[in-house]
Amino acid sequence: MVTERTLSDGHNEAGKSRSKRQLFRIIFLSDTTSGRGFDIALQLMIALSVAVIMLESVAEIRFGHRDIFRSLEWFFTILFTIEYLFRLWCVRSAWTYARSFYGVVDLLAIVPGYLSLLVTGTGYLLIVRVLRMLRLFRILKLSRYVSAADTLLEAFSHSRRKILVFLFTILTLVTVFGSMMYLIEGPENGFTSIPRGIYWAIVTLTTVGYGDITPHTTVGQMVSAMVMVLGYGIIAVPTGIYAAELRDVIVRRRETIKCAECSRVGHDDDAKFCKFCGSNLTHQELFTGD
Repeated sequence: MVTERTLSDGHNEAGKSRSKRQLFRIIFLSDTTSGRGFDIALQLMIALSVAVIMLESVAEIRFGHRDIFRSLEWFFTILFTIEYLFRLWCVRSAWTYARSFYGVVDLLAIVPGYLSLLVTGTGYLLIVRVLRMLRLFRILKLSRYVSAADTLLEAFSHSRRKILVFLFTILTLVTVFGSMMYLIEGPENGFTSIPRGIYWAIVTLTTVGYGDITPHTTVGQMVSAMVMVLGYGIIAVPTGIYAAELRDVIVRRRETIKCAECSRVGHDDDAKFCKFCGSNLTHQELFTGD
C-alpha cells in the first residue's frame, strides 16, 4: 500500500537526483553558461591561491602580513574542500573519481593545508594547486593540444626501453669515471670518496660544470677532457631515440584516418577535409585501418 510517507520519500529522492544532475552539469560540464561561469571562477580562485602562496614565500612581503596570508590560505583551502566534496557527491562513483588524475590532484590541492596544522612548512606544498589549471584545456576546448600530449606520451612509452638502456649505460660510465678520478686525484684534491667522484662525473658528462670539484693532476685533466667530449656526443642519443619514436607514432596515427570517399590515408589528427579529394571528414564515418 502506497503511504504518504512513501510518496514523500520518493519525491525527496527524485529531488535529490535532480539536484545532483544539475550540480554535475555546473561542476563537470563547460558547455552551459553556468558550467562555463563556474569553471572560469574556479580557475580564477586557483590562480589567486597560487599567487598567495608564492607571495608568502617572499620574506619582505610576508613580514607584517602573516595573518592576512594565513586567513587567505584557509579561505581557499576550505573553499576547495567544499568543492571537492561536492564533486564526490554528484558523480556516479565517488571512488572512481577519487582515483582519477583530476581527483588525486583535487585532493592534493587541499591536504597540505590541513597537514600544516601538524607539520610546519607543509603549507607551501599547496603550490600543487597549479596543476588544477590543466582543466583550462577542457574549458577552452583545446582538444587538439590534448591529442598532441597523447602523441608525446605514446612516443615516450614506446621509447622507454631504449632510454632505460641508455640511462643504465650512462650510470655505468659515470661510476667508472668517478672511481678513476678518486684513484687519480685523491682526497687532497676534493675527491674524498667514490660517490663524490661519481657526482663530479655526472656534472662533467652533462656539461653542467659547477666547478666545485676540479682535477689538478695532468692525468685527471686528461680524463676530464675525455668525459667532456664524450658528454657532447651522449646528449644527442636520447633525443634521437625519442624523435624517431615520435615520428613513427605520428605516421601510425595518420594512417588510421581513412577517407570514406577516396579511401586515402595520411590525414592529420585534426583534419576536417580530405587532402586528396576534399571531402568533409567530419561528416564521414571514419574508421581504423587494418
